[in-house]
Amino acid sequence: MLEIKNYSKTYGEGKKAADNVSLTVESGDIYGFIGHNGAGKSTTIRAVVGVLDFTEGEIFIDGHSVKDEPMECKKVTAYIPDNPDLYENLTGIQYLNFVADVFGISAAEREYRIKKYADMFEITDSLGDMISSYSHGMKQKAAIISALIHDPKLMVLDEPFVGLDPKAAFTLKEIMREMCNNGAAIFFSTHVLDVAEKLCNKVAIIKQGRIIATGTMEEITEGHSLEEAFLGDAFREADHE
Repeated sequence: MLEIKNYSKTYGEGKKAADNVSLTVESGDIYGFIGHNGAGKSTTIRAVVGVLDFTEGEIFIDGHSVKDEPMECKKVTAYIPDNPDLYENLTGIQYLNFVADVFGISAAEREYRIKKYADMFEITDSLGDMISSYSHGMKQKAAIISALIHDPKLMVLDEPFVGLDPKAAFTLKEIMREMCNNGAAIFFSTHVLDVAEKLCNKVAIIKQGRIIATGTMEEITEGHSLEEAFLGDAFREADHE
């Protein structure tokens, strides 16, 4: 579903924010992408969803090139950034209908999905309010619902649980599991390692722009916790620098 091949991104001073990154997310995967702040997670994610241009490497979504066929990729992808930037001069329902219009979702289908997810995240009564009045958590919930409206094959999330209350975080995890059980794929970054360990079947660890470990959760942890594996890999990598 998502294939990143030898992707690199260099910024102005010659520093590589992503250095020869390669990984594959298959249908049914909940794939965790973990690393310290500044490790290259957001840079890679933004390239995957077409927000950040790149010249080194290739990224494919559902067999389509992000560089050469961006619209085909966007049709099947949903992206939730770490700090959702919504149209605050719209009401919640206006914004969700706007997104549904972009993806050509029928009136009946959008009504069903908006009601389903708004009820799950308990914001149905607030959909008539201006987004400018929403808290950060409310905006995060609206962004999640907007991402689910077109039933994406690939969902890409950058720190999706930040700002969510415990019940909303649980709801999101259940939705992610349901999506992947139905053949979709999830690729997300997180600092919450215990969540990643319980939720993901695969994981990649990135440090200073380079992938230092990737595989199934069992292969990465080798009988330890993900936190122990993450810190161990990070320290071992540091010893070789």
